[in-house]
Amino acid sequence: MPADAIATTRALVDEIYRTESRRVYATLVRLLNDFDRAEEALHEAFAVAVEQWATEGVPANPVAWLVSTGRFKAIDAMRRRVRFDASITELAARFEDVASTNAAKAGEEIADDRLRLIFTCCHPAIAPSTQVSLTLREVCGLTTEAIASAFITAPATLAQRIVRAKAKIRDAKIPYQVPAREELPERLESVLQVVYLVFNEGYSASSGSELTRPDLSGEAIRLGRLLVELLPEPEVIGLLALMLLHESRRAARTSPKGEIVLLEEQDRTRWNREQIAEGKTLIERSVASRAFGPFTIQAAISAVHADAPTAAETEWNQIVSLYDVLLRMNPSPVVELNRAVAVAMRDGPAAGITLIDALLARQELVDYHLAHAARADLYRRSGQLDAARNSYRQALALARQEPERRFLEKRLMELG
Repeated sequence: MPADAIATTRALVDEIYRTESRRVYATLVRLLNDFDRAEEALHEAFAVAVEQWATEGVPANPVAWLVSTGRFKAIDAMRRRVRFDASITELAARFEDVASTNAAKAGEEIADDRLRLIFTCCHPAIAPSTQVSLTLREVCGLTTEAIASAFITAPATLAQRIVRAKAKIRDAKIPYQVPAREELPERLESVLQVVYLVFNEGYSASSGSELTRPDLSGEAIRLGRLLVELLPEPEVIGLLALMLLHESRRAARTSPKGEIVLLEEQDRTRWNREQIAEGKTLIERSVASRAFGPFTIQAAISAVHADAPTAAETEWNQIVSLYDVLLRMNPSPVVELNRAVAVAMRDGPAAGITLIDALLARQELVDYHLAHAARADLYRRSGQLDAARNSYRQALALARQEPERRFLEKRLMELG
């Protein structure tokens, strides 16, 4: 086999692994009813692909081939174990039962394996925050560090939470069965959180060399559209609106060299007007229901920005009012921080600094780099440069994403 052919096959398999492995994994979990077994089957299938595709060519449908190969590898492994361990017989029977149930439901309501598995993993027997963490890690492929960043917690704490959840699923014999349609609404809130956090990681990566990960935000929007078709509830519609309105700014958020461009400095002619129009239509649909929630309010805030011809013409009073509503619906320190910035833009930097200082005094955001970055910016705007430098240094010590670190370093250099 020529070295070039092997290298070409390896590169193709690596690309398919990067873009499709979590979808293959989701299907294998549905078929095998076991996270660990599916993970093992996934890697075996890709290992076989590297060898077989180099000699026999790439199959017409690589994803279907990988699912089929992974499934047969897992079944072969179980058959071998059954020969040596009678206790496996019980597990095999349970596997067959759940797999049959899932196969019977495969063509029903949820026509997407990843979305189906997200609903499956958001099982009510597990605490909601753990449902979301487990699903983000096992189904969506986010790193433990990225999930910990979203929850503003330590990676070790988050990892322990996921390990305990998997142990509970195993010990309580909670089956990975696709929920029936009547069970979907009680799982919907966690499912929306999962999709939202996948989008957030794509819109603003928690670490690494790039500001954004378009593959993740694109996948989250795809899942959002499927959810709207499946369960057109007001908050499902509101989440899709929010994601579209944020996504509309992607092209303007970075310079040609990948450096951060702040909202107030973005070229608004580069914002995607089709996505903005669709997002605003969805907001109207959600608001008309009079049963909307936090996602719709956040989408409305984003729509106010989208309507402003320039940063200076932004209706900050309206944005603060919307944050007041959001805070009553969904109190959180991050919402408070965002409201503080809006207040500063409306009333001046001193008003925002007072609110952020109160937040930091409660220790809730003391390890959140954006809280220190916002405080630094307000001090910079007010001309208190020593205080600005100190806060920029604190933000820099906590930031893990390279574009954000370069931006903070640039600000420090500008302040001298």
